Amino acid sequence: MGGILALLGAAPLPDLHWRFVGPLRGGRTAAVSGIASEPNVFYIGAVNGGVWKTDDAGRTWNPIFDREDTGSIGALAVAPSDPNVVYAGSGEGLQRPDLAVGDGIYTSTNGGRTWVHRGLRTAQQIAAIAVDPRDARRLFVAAVGHPYGPNTERGVYRSVDGGATFQRVLYENENVGAYDVVVDPNDSSVVYATMWGARQPPWETPDAESFIVPGSGIFKSTDGGTTWHRLRAGLPAHVTRCEVAVAPSDSSIVYAYVDTEARGAAVYRSADGGAHFTMQDAEPRIAKRGDDLASIAVDPRDPNVIYVTNTSTYRSRNGGKSFVAIKGAPGGDDYHTIWINPQQPNHIIVGSDQGAAISVDGGATWSSWYNQPTAEMYHVNADNRFPYWVCGGQQESGSACVSSRGAWGETTERDWHPAGAEEYGYVVPDPLHPGVFYGGRVEKFDERTGQTQEVSPIPILGRTYRMDRTEPLAFDPLHPQRLLFAANVVFVTSDGGHKWQRISPDLTRVHPRVPAVIRAFEGDDPEHGAHRGAIYALAPSYVHEGTIWAGTDDGLVWITHDGGAHWRNVTPPGLTAWSKVSQIDASHFDDRTAYVAVNRFRLDDLHPYIYRTHDGGAHWTLTVNGLPDEPVNAVRADPVRRGLLYAATENGVFVSFDDGARWQSLQYNLPHTSVRDLIIHGNDVVVATHGRGFWILDDVEPLRELASVRGPLYLFAPAAAYRLRRDTNTDTPLPPEEPHGQNPPNGAILDYALNSAVSRLTISIYNASGRLVRRYASDDRPPAPLVLDKPTYWEAPFLRPASSAGMHRFVWDLREAPPHVAYSDLPISAVYEATPRVPQGPLVPPGTYLVRVDAGSSHATRRLVVHMDPRVRMTMAALDEQYSIAHGICALLDRLYGNERAMRVTGRLEGLLGVVDGSDAPVTAQARAAYLTLRAEAARYIR
Repeated sequence: MGGILALLGAAPLPDLHWRFVGPLRGGRTAAVSGIASEPNVFYIGAVNGGVWKTDDAGRTWNPIFDREDTGSIGALAVAPSDPNVVYAGSGEGLQRPDLAVGDGIYTSTNGGRTWVHRGLRTAQQIAAIAVDPRDARRLFVAAVGHPYGPNTERGVYRSVDGGATFQRVLYENENVGAYDVVVDPNDSSVVYATMWGARQPPWETPDAESFIVPGSGIFKSTDGGTTWHRLRAGLPAHVTRCEVAVAPSDSSIVYAYVDTEARGAAVYRSADGGAHFTMQDAEPRIAKRGDDLASIAVDPRDPNVIYVTNTSTYRSRNGGKSFVAIKGAPGGDDYHTIWINPQQPNHIIVGSDQGAAISVDGGATWSSWYNQPTAEMYHVNADNRFPYWVCGGQQESGSACVSSRGAWGETTERDWHPAGAEEYGYVVPDPLHPGVFYGGRVEKFDERTGQTQEVSPIPILGRTYRMDRTEPLAFDPLHPQRLLFAANVVFVTSDGGHKWQRISPDLTRVHPRVPAVIRAFEGDDPEHGAHRGAIYALAPSYVHEGTIWAGTDDGLVWITHDGGAHWRNVTPPGLTAWSKVSQIDASHFDDRTAYVAVNRFRLDDLHPYIYRTHDGGAHWTLTVNGLPDEPVNAVRADPVRRGLLYAATENGVFVSFDDGARWQSLQYNLPHTSVRDLIIHGNDVVVATHGRGFWILDDVEPLRELASVRGPLYLFAPAAAYRLRRDTNTDTPLPPEEPHGQNPPNGAILDYALNSAVSRLTISIYNASGRLVRRYASDDRPPAPLVLDKPTYWEAPFLRPASSAGMHRFVWDLREAPPHVAYSDLPISAVYEATPRVPQGPLVPPGTYLVRVDAGSSHATRRLVVHMDPRVRMTMAALDEQYSIAHGICALLDRLYGNERAMRVTGRLEGLLGVVDGSDAPVTAQARAAYLTLRAEAARYIR
């Protein structure tokens, strides 16, 4: 393939760029902290979205952890004696079916600007960090351990050198981890910790609950963590998850939130440093969800004021005897944690399933979480409108559909809406009825009315059918009126869910074995392992009517070739029970090829598994060479280029150019987070991340063409471009502080590769008649800085094509060169750091153009097709006239440039250019007449 590919190595397209589109709504946040002396500075850790920081009390949030190898955060702590020291514990520290694990402890000594990994890499889940109030290098860590299996790196760890080394100081066994650790704020030799013996089962059906083994409890050390004793007096004999809080104003007062299997949860209080506890409150709203939500905090000045998080956040002013909800909502915001500023107790931050919120008035009002792009999406699908919309279920919140392009130059709060589906589900657009979506298990949403109708084949779940939290939905690509849905059987409807037909038997294992990872907990299972699974993946064929692939969460793969009349078990050999078939993708080229992603995380197996078959499942090949040790959630085959595959893993995105034989990273600027699903929509790759929302990689056509790269210069075939308006906003622009996503590149994307650097490179665009329309050069000089009456941060950066070795991307904005004028400005249709100067050159009309790249002695040409915005109705005659007049105005401006006597007519010409070229509409008679008048007037000044 020549020198270019050898040069590229494992980074095939350095210039590709992922862009976040939405939704602009927060996700589960289990870690929060702040700086006592800087009351507007807070940190949050999203369970799969990394660490974020605000210095304006939550008005804006900035990601500060995106360069690290994990985005799953379960604990944060700022050193009280040195606020520049911040500790982050990775792995969300919860016991729940959709959790993500991390890789240990990170430290920052400069307020989060940079981080260093410090250890505990195999603990997987860090639930709490406590720092000595007077020594920033002395800390304790509560390591929960593996959620799905035994491991020894769990318990309470102590470090006295800022995390450089750790010593385990409290340990029960390989099945019991530590959940909470607290240092007495007045005496750092006193430390409290809680141990938690729990294990997630591999099944996800509604009856799934964490298993419990002995060993949970509350412990205390009075010698700085060297020795410990269990606190028992007044507490239940058999506890599960517990959390402790010490009153800063009186260390003898200790509160505990204690959960039990038999009696539920309650708040306990001790007035003697934990020697004896008394139950204070066990009302249902405080007692529920004790195994995954509740936490407790004490006011720094009043030991009788305590806060408890649950489905709402509660406050008690009488030591826990009664509570009042101070933040919450119908449906349950589900709060996980709380931090109170020790110097200003009215400054409070809470972390919830919806994101983080801050109060600076003691809980009377709160900041928004609709400015935290940490949404946990499960799956992604896209419709065929222009621009297309991407949709999926959002954990904790419901569902979201987001436009891939916003009308205001970026995606904003105006460019997304709920889709009526439950949080765990797929959302699939109806291919025959734009604006209609099906999601969840199954709900039908109509965008025109905003209403949702339940159309499930199983309106009430009984004994016959079993469902996971997530169940597959898919339209048949060969019969787009047919919608498939699965529980433990497969259903189909052809009338929008009014009637359903069952087309399969129960496809799950009859007697799945009890996996070894939960045998230590088997006595805690009332079913004694007799659980059954559900169908988790469906893949109707793109090429053969009646072929459907199905995969189960208990490790089976099936195929039918006759629409479900007969099914055949084609499970890859060695696929054991509870190996979740997370995704199947049928080939776009033949009926016998399919790709299967298997996720064995629930068996405590973090290895990747992708299987490939070319003979209908008779034989399978494991194709994971080059993938890291992390589970695979989805695999997709490119619909255009055979053998080009994409994989979504628990920590990123990967690509294979040889049918899975070798994989390499496609991460680029995508933050490390769990990528739960991936689709190829036209020329774009779209991913659903479980912690950072939807992201799009625009125009992957070069990936499809990579095998054809030859010679010193290669110009990739440009994808069709659309003649669009960059920003249609005519009012005051949105402030930069408003949350937003990115639009795709505005214009034609041009990709080229150079075998070696050249001294000068040019890109020239010619119209169908051979006239030069635009030329760019690698040595183009940037324009002089503007002197503006507004901040310069609005202006787009100056760009020119690269001439260095490698692959490069450049975007032609579909305009001619701007005219020469005495003074440029920025338009009101402004976007932060993306606003071009005006006047601009005229937009070219739709048609066929020739792109030529010259690099040294080499050149390459390609045809480029420019389409009209499909939403606009305008004849070619009207477009040609608009372009002709705009082109004529720019030509006059060029000829008048520098003529001081013509300044009056020049200013009027600039104004008319905005009138003529400012919208996709025929030129009015008045504008046409004005142009003729100004042209005649300008002629007097042109020699």
